[in-house]
Parts: sequence; structure tokens; C-alpha cells
Amino acid sequence: MKQKIKKIIPKKLLGQYHKSLAVGSKIVYGNPSEKMIVIGVTGTNGKSTTVMMIARILEEAGYIVGATSTAWFKIGSKEWLNDKKMTMLGRNELQKMLHDMVKAGCQYAIVETSSEGIAQHRHLGINYDISVFTNLTPEHIESHGSFENYKKAKEQLFAKLKHDRHKKINGQIIDKVIVANTDDEYIKDFMKYEADARYGYGVKGKSRDGELKAKVEADNISFNDNGITFEVYDSKVSLKLLGLFNVYNALAAITVGQSQGIDISACRKALEKIESIPGRMEFINEGQNFKVLVDYAPEPESLRQLYDCVRQHNLVDNEHKIIHVLGSCGGGRDRDRRPVLGRLAASHADYVVVTNEDPYDDDPQEIIDEVAGGANDGGKEINRDLFKILDRREAIKKAISLASEKDLILLTGKGCEQAIVGPNNQKTFWDERQVARELLNG
Repeated sequence: MKQKIKKIIPKKLLGQYHKSLAVGSKIVYGNPSEKMIVIGVTGTNGKSTTVMMIARILEEAGYIVGATSTAWFKIGSKEWLNDKKMTMLGRNELQKMLHDMVKAGCQYAIVETSSEGIAQHRHLGINYDISVFTNLTPEHIESHGSFENYKKAKEQLFAKLKHDRHKKINGQIIDKVIVANTDDEYIKDFMKYEADARYGYGVKGKSRDGELKAKVEADNISFNDNGITFEVYDSKVSLKLLGLFNVYNALAAITVGQSQGIDISACRKALEKIESIPGRMEFINEGQNFKVLVDYAPEPESLRQLYDCVRQHNLVDNEHKIIHVLGSCGGGRDRDRRPVLGRLAASHADYVVVTNEDPYDDDPQEIIDEVAGGANDGGKEINRDLFKILDRREAIKKAISLASEKDLILLTGKGCEQAIVGPNNQKTFWDERQVARELLNG
């Protein structure tokens, strides 16, 4: 019903309604963002991991921290998985979360700020102090209308800095700061906005902007079985995480730390304590003789990065198989990407199992057919090395049945999400990691 009402209300009127909700909610909850330093993290990929890394660095420096992200929520010492199936909470819930952070004594709030949330004005009730840009690739094109609209939605977080008044906390004026990935193709679009300070980060020698030099650069990057090592300011950082993308996520967090006067040694110490990120490159080990890896990777670029990571860390050799279980979202989420995901899986995996993800009001079998069509175009053949299985549990079970010693099973699209969403926004409990463990244990 809610979705139907949205369709008949003129966009301009709906926008005004969303704006009034944002303003009203912040008043109801006592304007909580004015009482903390607020960090907004946006971009296509890496947002949730970056949020967690920033939180750990701030905590290592002695601060009390709150955070909201696609993966996880945090208020001081209390942490729990995001069970709302929303990257950025609705205006009322978000303001309540910020209010609860203030009550818990949080000095910093880190908010994963999505383009969808910005388009619906959820960010308007928040006074941001630091805006972080991770990267940008085509995503949510259908809901935004074009890539340019998607990019402009992201940019609003940075444009907003100059309009938000400077806070005074404990007698200190809080600077407005931009932190951005200088290796990204669209860096100039995010660095052009007014701020008291601009910080860049990237891999040494790769900056795309001749006028800007990254303030925090990674050098001497190496990949190993246990993670990644790199150097920043002649300090060696050893992550227990995989993938070049996690070097960038770590750099973003270190740069935020630097902007807040936190020493590189504290940043390094915090990052090296992180064992894993929920649902992000998370291995499921129940004693089986093959690897099972759960990763969110819902769109083509994140899937490409996942396969790069498999290669960088030699997670499987040429003599053993990759078995990939994937699907694609419904509900107006970039239909064009469905066959692309299938082709990508087909070009890298030995077996592709296409299954249900989050169909919303779309026909799940139709989504599966479109993803499988891409895999078929990529050279896979139905019931030989390509399987279409509607029930996601049965799809994972099939993947396990295909696996032999030293093979690699990839489960993508869900990460640590706590539900599969069907018609009328109906949620069915789902935790990919839990299901994998249950099936591995027979």
C-alpha cells in the first residue's frame, strides 16, 4: 500500500513531505547531531567496512562512538547486525538512533549515507562535520534515472557541509572536512565543495587529480594468505582482511583519523585488531576441506573486485573449482545488471548456481532467468555447469554438493543481511552465514 501511495503522489509533493519529516524528526529528538561530531560516509562500494574501520580507530583513540551502516549498528559498547534491510534508516529511526547515541555519551556518530537516503532527504536533519567519499561506479541507475543523477545525489552530502553551521563542542569549533579517494575517476566532483580542510587518500602514484596530492598514501602493498600489508608514513600496517579494496577502506579510515589528530600508530593498532567484517569477505569454516566465502557484492564492480581478490590472494589454484551462488535484486534495482552479473560469474567460476535474492514485488523466477541468461551467454550450459534453483537454501546445498577438496564456494548478494524481502516488503528471516554453517554440518 505504501509503495502504491508513493506512485500516485507527485514527486515534488512527496519530496516536501520527506523534508518535513526530516526536520520534524530532528526536533522531536532534540537535534542530536548538534551534540556529536558526525561523519557521513558515501560512495558505491566499501561504505560499511569504512564505517567500521573509522569506529575502531576512534575507539582506539579513547572516544565513545556510535555508527549506522548496511551491515551493523553501534551505540557505545552495544553492537548488533542491521536487521532493517536499509542502508540508511528512515528519518524518524535515524534521529532516534542519533538521540540514543547522545544518551550513551557518544562523541562521534558515523552514518553510512546512501544516495537513496539522500534522494529521500533523510540526511537533511543531520549536521555533518566530515564527509567521506569512497568511490563511484554505476549503480541504482533505474531509481535515480541516470548515472549523473546518482552522482549528484552523492555530491549533496558534500555540498551540504557549507550550509550546516559550525558546531561548538566542549568549547571547540568543529571544522567541516572532506575526505576523498583521489584515485577515483570522479574525485574532482567531490573535492570541489567548500570545506575548512580537504584530505585525500590513495595508492602511491595513482592519483587521478593533478592538482591534489593524497595526504595519506599506501605504498609497498603485498597480499598473502592471511591478509594484506602496506606502508603509510613509513609505518607498516598488517590487515587480517583480503583485497585491494580493503587497503582503500583502511586508507579512508586512517585519513579520517588523521583529520581528527589521531596518531598513525593508534590507527594501525585499531585496524590490525579487526578480524573480519560481517558479511564482507567472511569465511565460513565448519571443518570442511574446501573454502566457503560470503560476500555482499551485489553489483558488477564489487563482483569484479571480489574475483580480483580471489586471484590476488590465490584463494583457489587452477586445478580446483570455483562454485558461485548468486542472484540479483528486484524492486527496480538496476534490471540491466542481471545478465552482467551472470556473465561475470560465468567468466570466472567453474559452476554457477543462480538463485533468489531479494525479489520484492518482481517475479523471482524472472530475475533468475535473466541472470542465468547472462551466464549462458558467457558459455555455461543449464544442468551441466549452470543451475537455476529458486530456493536459496537448496542453491547453497547444491553448491556444497559440487565442492571437492580445496575448491572455493562464493556466496554473494546477501552478506550478513538478516532477511530476504519479497512482495509487499514482506521479510523472511535469512542469515547466509548461519544457513551455510547449518548445511555444512549436515
